[in-house]
Amino acid sequence: MKNILIVAALALLTACTQTPDWDYDKSANFSNFKTFAWVENASLTKDTNNYQINGLMEKRVRTAVNAELSQTLGMSLVDAANADVLVNFHASVDKELEVDTFNVNYRPHWGYWGTGFQRDTTAREYEVGTLIIDIVDRESNQLVWRGAKEGRLKKNQSPEQREASIKETVTNILSNFPPHKQL
Repeated sequence: MKNILIVAALALLTACTQTPDWDYDKSANFSNFKTFAWVENASLTKDTNNYQINGLMEKRVRTAVNAELSQTLGMSLVDAANADVLVNFHASVDKELEVDTFNVNYRPHWGYWGTGFQRDTTAREYEVGTLIIDIVDRESNQLVWRGAKEGRLKKNQSPEQREASIKETVTNILSNFPPHKQL
């Protein structure tokens, strides 16, 4: 059941109002990074929630990252032994609670003057998905860049919509790789 939820979460991660979060090693020379490879079993790396995604979503994430690094940044996908950097990704889903309280002033209509006050509170639970992409310097085996984006998940998307959502999310995450300061 948890694997199904994870698949749905990544599939539903859509363009969000939240901006990506980036961090990087200021001492890394990003101009030296011309080739990349994937960490073996990247999506199977366990985090604190033992969160995994299925093969369909893993393929979508890998395809989107490969396209972004190759087509947009001009990097080449090579064997791990020859790569400058290794790519890894993690995904998670968290439940959030949204609480709204409405205060309403009203005047009763029952033949007397006065005012009333009513407070109405509603709570809704929703899911937030997070996709994290790590770039590791293969030679030093040190993390040199991390990007992440979270967003409220949409349900009932077609495979084409899921693919477009993942592509947009990955493009957004990698929009600051290499860090703009380094260009």
